[in-house]
Amino acid sequence: MGERDGREWRDQQRHAVRAHADADARRRAAEHAEAAELVAWFVAEATRRGLRATRLVARGYNGRGRYRTRLTGWYVDRARSRAVDVDGRFYLLTVPGGLRARLFGADPEPSPAPLIVGAGGRDGESIPLRTLLTRLLDDGTDEPGSTTTPAAPRA
Repeated sequence: MGERDGREWRDQQRHAVRAHADADARRRAAEHAEAAELVAWFVAEATRRGLRATRLVARGYNGRGRYRTRLTGWYVDRARSRAVDVDGRFYLLTVPGGLRARLFGADPEPSPAPLIVGAGGRDGESIPLRTLLTRLLDDGTDEPGSTTTPAAPRA
């Protein structure tokens, strides 16, 4: 293989890697947009049903401390590590912690909501975001036997 062939091969490889990365970025953006629609639907439906929002608490990265936040919303999972606030933002409720957070509270940053919660985790347990949000609405409603529930938006 000559120098020219080697250069062409490297250019082709570079182009293929760039195309793959661009396609992956487009896929992730589409997933985040769909998940954002689900979260917005959930907030509207929870508000419509009168599902009570609570003050959210974050945990330290090490899992030990609990820290107040200024956020109000609904915990999405049983571990209370993921939540949606009343403004429709998704949060992972883990923070660095420390003395400052203990005294003044923590301010977790919103993150893009995943379509599949827990995907890629070591324990292998994952669940669609739609399922979590629908379950939360069904379990937390004050309207027993309500049959006027609009369905979660489909992709």
